[in-house]
Amino acid sequence: MNNNTLDKAKEILKKYNQEHLLCLYNELSDEEKEKLVNQILKINFEEILTLYKNSFKEDVFSLNDISPLEHFEKSSFTQSELYYYSSLGEQEIKNGNYAVVTMAGGQGTRLGYKGPKGTYMLDLEPNKKSLFQIMCEDIKNANKKYNIEISWYIMTSEENDITTKNFFEINNYFDYPKDKIKFFTQGKLPLINTEGKLILQEPYLIKEASNGNGNVFNSMLKHKIIEDLENQNIKWVFLGGIDNVLLKNVDPLLLGLTIATENQVASKSIFKKSPLEKTAVYCSKLGKPSIFYYENIDLETSEKKDLNGKYLYREANILSHLMSLEAIKKVSNITLPYHRAYKKNAFVNLEGVKEVPSKPNTFKFENFIFDAFSYFDDMLLLRVNADEEFAPIKDFTGIYNPDTAKEKYINYHLNTDK
Repeated sequence: MNNNTLDKAKEILKKYNQEHLLCLYNELSDEEKEKLVNQILKINFEEILTLYKNSFKEDVFSLNDISPLEHFEKSSFTQSELYYYSSLGEQEIKNGNYAVVTMAGGQGTRLGYKGPKGTYMLDLEPNKKSLFQIMCEDIKNANKKYNIEISWYIMTSEENDITTKNFFEINNYFDYPKDKIKFFTQGKLPLINTEGKLILQEPYLIKEASNGNGNVFNSMLKHKIIEDLENQNIKWVFLGGIDNVLLKNVDPLLLGLTIATENQVASKSIFKKSPLEKTAVYCSKLGKPSIFYYENIDLETSEKKDLNGKYLYREANILSHLMSLEAIKKVSNITLPYHRAYKKNAFVNLEGVKEVPSKPNTFKFENFIFDAFSYFDDMLLLRVNADEEFAPIKDFTGIYNPDTAKEKYINYHLNTDK
């Protein structure tokens, strides 16, 4: 280990009052010492500590700033309207102007599963299928239908990137054209405890975590995905999460509606049945498309209706988004706001012993993809049927569990022409 490098790391830690990160340094091997020091030199301490301090400032929220965001309902369209809008979208797709981005940076921890969430196997008959295979089959169906090969971009994390790539290799890319799949990693930030101290995951490793799905735009820029899209003359990009087994990655109706309404951004929503369910809903904030966070929604607001008896704030976000490449380029240079989450994380203490806390002890900072929508004057919002398009797998104990997802997946495919 170069003494100058170590001295520089010590100087940085002293400046930001984080000297404890080297408390076990003398007990490490040379390789471990180098790994820890290099990590310290790469971390933006100014950024994480500023986020920590600013997160304690009171968030000023006023219902006066909020108004409903207009939306279409798929169930209200006539057959001729569905045909017209879908035809518009189909033409763009057939022309090769469409690509898919799947956000798959998470691990299967909440499922009690070790490994990338996309490699989690859903017990379907006659064979189990991974979430990646389910997603791949959906895109392959579109390729077959439109006689094209859609470029598929998969956002991983540093934590699961190698494992994910190996999984695709082992499974022969699920017979998808290998040259049409590209992987890129999202960014990450250190976790920080309630005293403003970064924590050690191992004596030689500072605990970091992915910084939210909103980082997808910056990551696409950093890893030259945007440049690759431009080189292919792609005009539209669908962005969705890996855990929804009913996600429609290629929906000509959504695309056609977006084109017809001259929008650059579109999302799908489902009706929020329970007024106080912990789900964010779409709204307009200060005249711009936005998200109404559930912690700010009281029963009175959630129950509000217009003169026709339709609820004003019940369009729940399902992480199903469409953006023009121009829109993605615009927000790729913007740092979206960060949101603080209070999490429980094991850590290595000053004596080198790993502690597992019984309650949340750290803050994680994430930015969310829907915060990008406020940089546009309007967006297209389409309400769809949850039984047809929303079956996420989150954990074993909540409403979005593997058994429920399996049931919805089987029912949908039994009742739908493939």
